[in-house]
Amino acid sequence: MAVSISLVIPTQRRPAGLALALRSVLAQTGVDHAGFELIVADNDGQPSARLAVESAARAAPFPVVYVHEPRPGVANVRNAALKAARGGLIAFLDDDQEAPPGWLAALIDAADRHHADVVFGPVQARAPESVTTHRAYLESFFSRVGPALAGPMPGYFGCGNSLLRRAALSDPDQPFDVGRNSIGGEDDLLFGTMQAAGARFVWAPDAMVWEDPVPERLTLRYTLLRAFAYGQGPSEHCASSTPPDWPGVARWMVIGLGQAAVFGALAAVKWLTGAADRAQTLDRAARGLGKTLWFGPFKINFYGRSA
Repeated sequence: MAVSISLVIPTQRRPAGLALALRSVLAQTGVDHAGFELIVADNDGQPSARLAVESAARAAPFPVVYVHEPRPGVANVRNAALKAARGGLIAFLDDDQEAPPGWLAALIDAADRHHADVVFGPVQARAPESVTTHRAYLESFFSRVGPALAGPMPGYFGCGNSLLRRAALSDPDQPFDVGRNSIGGEDDLLFGTMQAAGARFVWAPDAMVWEDPVPERLTLRYTLLRAFAYGQGPSEHCASSTPPDWPGVARWMVIGLGQAAVFGALAAVKWLTGAADRAQTLDRAARGLGKTLWFGPFKINFYGRSA
């Protein structure tokens, strides 16, 4: 039977999160299981997720494919998953996300209604009750919000909770840049390239998923480093264009310097006064600084370790 939809879950040593993601996928409603498949791509050096995937396969009403990609790197594991996937539509769910029963149906409906090349849905982060300091900021950092109504959107988000049309990819089997294996941003680079080629992006507010960040990420140190790395994205994208857009790099560096100065000073005042939103302001300063310090020794490696 021909496969029309491939649901992809990349994973790396998150057994509890993966188990929850798998259960939520098996509970999807409003979709025809005929022509549907699940691809789980394991980026651990050892095939540590195999048993969990094989267990899910025994309960699944559709094919479940396990892919072991031992070469470390976020782009490597995503490319390995797409190489194994056979669907014309590719849905992405992260291994720390839980999809409500109508999630996939909402993504597909938005793609059909709006003739989308890529559909993005909201993400609502959940922090454990033990996290009290900067709780609102931390949950907001790992969340994704958008308009109340479905429809075309001018920008794009990351891969987690998205649906893309395979025919819109210039390289369907290896669309993610392996140069981003350790620093991330491989999905931003892909979607930025697609946008430049005229791809149509759509927002689907009904396609919400829950996200449970691992505890070690629920710290101000981690989120500010991540915010700095996110800030590097626009400058890096201009520098890695073909040919490089050096005026664009210079523009983003100047913008970033201004943001770092303004929000850095404001954050200092808010920290001294104990303002409730002081972490959010420091986050904006870090993103600005990332736009300016995007090169060489300032690149931060969040991925790329297999063990």
